[in-house]
Amino acid sequence: MRARWIRRIAIGLVSSLLLLAGLWQLSNSRRFQMFGEVVASVPCQQNLVALTLDDGPTPEGTQPLLELLARHDVRATFFLVGRDVRLHPELARQIVAAGHELGNHSFTHRRLLLRSPAALRRELDDTDAAIRDAGFHGPIFFRPPYGKKLIGLPWVLRQSRRTSVTWSLEPESTPGVAATPEAMAAYVRDHIAPGSIVLLHAMIDPAGTNRRALDLMLPAVRARGYRWVTVGELLATCRSRR
Repeated sequence: MRARWIRRIAIGLVSSLLLLAGLWQLSNSRRFQMFGEVVASVPCQQNLVALTLDDGPTPEGTQPLLELLARHDVRATFFLVGRDVRLHPELARQIVAAGHELGNHSFTHRRLLLRSPAALRRELDDTDAAIRDAGFHGPIFFRPPYGKKLIGLPWVLRQSRRTSVTWSLEPESTPGVAATPEAMAAYVRDHIAPGSIVLLHAMIDPAGTNRRALDLMLPAVRARGYRWVTVGELLATCRSRR
């Protein structure tokens, strides 16, 4: 009898560990979520790729980043934090005025796991309102903070008909790549493909490493025959030609 109970307890523990491991993998998946649409890259017949920039806006990072993008004549999608947009609305307006696309990266930038539907809607709606107040009028795509999502967040996203946008290339978090700007730029250049979505955190970048990588990456990818576009342009163009 005792051996039977020990076996049952062991089976229960193993099952619980497997369930937790599965939930962890699900929360981190870039290409799958339980409900609604998630986009990590877009099947595309043209050499179009999207640049996405997370976090901010920040007083120290916005202007250098806008100047860099203007120098390369590239428009990007900025996934901004609603709280920071409210703190620095003039910076968000500068991003819009420069022709870039704004996306929703939540209001607080906390992991949106195990939160109530009402709390999740506040994170989304408050950020949307800040983005609209900054003068952006296009579709607002959503990117979960840290890429984390499980069940509640995708359900709320589907209810509000929002598209989650993740990424296919993240050089700054790829082992063996993030050591230098040159390595990050070379990684993206060598792994880019039609419909790729590239992620960088070039707004909060005290050492300027990511901005330097971006400065090298943009012309390197363009030299391979690709054109940088926003997420909205990538989806509209590639899906219209299926």
